[in-house]
Amino acid sequence: MAVAHAHRRRPAPNGFSLVELMVVIFILGLLTTVVLINVMPSQDRAMAVKAQSDIATLEQALEMFRLDQGSYPSQAQGLAALREAPPDLAVPETWREGGYIQRLPKDPWGRPYLYRVPGRDGAPFALMSLGADGQPGGSGANADIVAQGQGG
Repeated sequence: MAVAHAHRRRPAPNGFSLVELMVVIFILGLLTTVVLINVMPSQDRAMAVKAQSDIATLEQALEMFRLDQGSYPSQAQGLAALREAPPDLAVPETWREGGYIQRLPKDPWGRPYLYRVPGRDGAPFALMSLGADGQPGGSGANADIVAQGQGG
């Protein structure tokens, strides 16, 4: 006589239960939040540093223009005078072939840098980016990034 098996093993279910999936989704959401909280301020700082670097490059190009022409580009000539010779140059024969800068950069938020003649407090010019919000003033990522020309 054969002995019947009193305990039969149930086959293990395949896949994950709903609770297990919910726990995994919750953990992934938590990790994503932590990463975003730590990465976003770094991105804002990096964009501000890029804007400062671009402005420094534009200042150098403006200084080379001044050394060749005797003055900075006028408000009407703008930063485009660093790429293409304006028709009203004071000393056209000293304008550098190929320009003073390879390309006019846009600020990290995709807007052109602003050039003002004259700048504030007697500065010959001002270069600026209006920050993330594109509006004058602001703080944090929305703060304006401004450089005043020193003149020569």
